[in-house]
Amino acid sequence: MDAHFRDAPLERNAPVLMAAAEIWNVNGLGRSARTVAPYAHRLRRLAAFLQQLEMESNGKRIRDDGSPVPRQTCPVVFGEPGTNGQHAFFQQLHQGPETVPADFVVVARDEEDRPQPALWANALAQAEALMMGKSLKAARDELIAAGHAPAEADRLAPHKTFPGNRPSTAILMERLTPETLGALIALYEHKVFVEGVIWRINSFDQWGVELGKAMARTILGEIESGQSRPHDPSTTALIDRLSE
Repeated sequence: MDAHFRDAPLERNAPVLMAAAEIWNVNGLGRSARTVAPYAHRLRRLAAFLQQLEMESNGKRIRDDGSPVPRQTCPVVFGEPGTNGQHAFFQQLHQGPETVPADFVVVARDEEDRPQPALWANALAQAEALMMGKSLKAARDELIAAGHAPAEADRLAPHKTFPGNRPSTAILMERLTPETLGALIALYEHKVFVEGVIWRINSFDQWGVELGKAMARTILGEIESGQSRPHDPSTTALIDRLSE
């Protein structure tokens, strides 16, 4: 993956293409979140890793020259294994008012080298459903075919429509090995680097948590010493009322 990132032309360079797609979704189309759905149990912590990698690296509002960024940078990254996500947040992906791009990561064979067609089918079906959606007419026709009366089909059809045109990226892996896992991590690391270059932010510092750490030390000292922090009068009055 390192050699691919260094040598492949931009139009076929996977980290560059993924970064360009994300920047277009975030800055061109105003999409402020992205989900990651690995269809492999051994990748169940991938989304948490990518939260740290992407949001800590590129969650910045100041450019490398000290000036404010003029646009959104890193989106909120969240996710779960696809088999869990389908029963949790996929409803929002398919029918929510906000478009949330998705990454599907699929491993063809399990650790015992057995094919996993059910996981393949679910991942690719979810991606296709996000892309294609379902029209009002198709939903109504489906209800009529299932035996619903026309009036009932008219009532239910809007609830069974899907807008479609919702983007996703599918990453397909034959097997999950130390080498392919390293390539997957490197793919996302290089993607983060490309985004930082384009957004003109420093992806390699993480000042954002320092303020909270410093304040925590002060508050901890107050707790351990038994000190109380003075409140303004309105806050004190509210606390007194709540404690009555």
